[in-house]
Amino acid sequence: MNMIGKIHGIVWGPWTPVLFLMVGFVYSVRIRFFQIRKIPDWWNATIGNLLHDRSEHRGSFRSACTALAATIGTGNITGVAAAVIAGGPGAVFWMWVSAFLGMATAYGETVLGIRYREKGRDGGWIAGPMMYLEKRLGCLWAAVLYGSFCIPAAFGMGSMVQANAIAETVSYVYGIPEAAVGVIVVTLAGSVLAGGGKRIFLAAERLVPLSAGIYTAAALAVIVLYAGRIPGVFLAIMADAFSFRSAVGGIAGYGISQCVSYGIARGVFSNEAGLGSLAVLNGSAETAAEEIQGQWAIFEVFFDTIVSCTLTALVILCVAGRGAASESGAENGASLTSLCFFTALGSPGGYLVAVCVVLFAFSTIIAWYYMGRQAAEYLGGKISGRIPAIYTAGYLLAAFLGCLGAMETVWQVTDIFNGLMAVPNLAALVLLVGEIDAPGEKERDTGKRETAE
Repeated sequence: MNMIGKIHGIVWGPWTPVLFLMVGFVYSVRIRFFQIRKIPDWWNATIGNLLHDRSEHRGSFRSACTALAATIGTGNITGVAAAVIAGGPGAVFWMWVSAFLGMATAYGETVLGIRYREKGRDGGWIAGPMMYLEKRLGCLWAAVLYGSFCIPAAFGMGSMVQANAIAETVSYVYGIPEAAVGVIVVTLAGSVLAGGGKRIFLAAERLVPLSAGIYTAAALAVIVLYAGRIPGVFLAIMADAFSFRSAVGGIAGYGISQCVSYGIARGVFSNEAGLGSLAVLNGSAETAAEEIQGQWAIFEVFFDTIVSCTLTALVILCVAGRGAASESGAENGASLTSLCFFTALGSPGGYLVAVCVVLFAFSTIIAWYYMGRQAAEYLGGKISGRIPAIYTAGYLLAAFLGCLGAMETVWQVTDIFNGLMAVPNLAALVLLVGEIDAPGEKERDTGKRETAE
């Protein structure tokens, strides 16, 4: 256990969030901060087009929902609270910074995911860092390494941790034994996974808007009730982010405190920009429009962190105040978030959070399965054709086991594999940054050259 903790500290040390930010900054410069300058453009290219012509953009929307299913998990409810407890209100500001830079990273890896994908044996796409590491950079060993890290990360983060959250919630609220919950989770998940990628994408298309809608409505209801505290909350966020406490300490030679570290890390862990998961899921979209799907990736990071995580933070800071942990008496992120909703909305608030935890966790289970399955399919073509079948059985078994036990060690091991996934992907993104342009940039450059000629 001590050794696992030490490895976790090395893999997710202070340098790791800074590395994610540096890659995000490089890609932001490359696309000329498109994600900030052109918000109406990427909004119209995604949600706007979907509203005007839903059938044409259904494939992109399904992939976006699956990507959101993987990223909007229980961490959006509990992880943000943990960041506020540990880093103070200022952590929220640095969470925003990581998100805006992460949007550029997400755009870049999605474009690369579509550009270098190929058809699998079942007719679906195999996409992600494995493909551009091998096909573009010729690093087969790094591609195999990424896939090998992705599978245990899926077992932990996608299966065991999420199933455990469902079991604990359902058992606490309804008194159903955890083993029985495990059987239900495995049965429901198995029925979705048996339908392959198409059924997974369809399920995500239904679950994500439902769960996100319920949680957003509940959070907004709390914020409306405490509207008078909103100005003070935003002042606290900005003041704490740039206070003396936030300017001491050192990460990679810069004065960044615990507040900054927790905020950046929360953004990275939540939206997953840079881990390669968005390249896998968006790269599987039934579309050849890589720039459009890249803009969906921008939207995914925006909604996951800027919207969902911010709503959680505002609820906590409005209800529990600046000293959230000490004033509420809550011991961890999960209990603090639940307590805040219960305080504001009464028993219905507690039940709404429970429902959201179950929906978020289940959608994450099916989305992470698909991501791990992509890695298994890739490794199956390189090592053994039996790997995908073994992966599916192992994934469902992990979900059942997750319903039965404590997750502290599993969390740490999973975080380690997530960090190891990021290493080859971030390296590839740095090497391939020259291939990425802002949406429409190539067409404009081509038009200028033709005019000049």
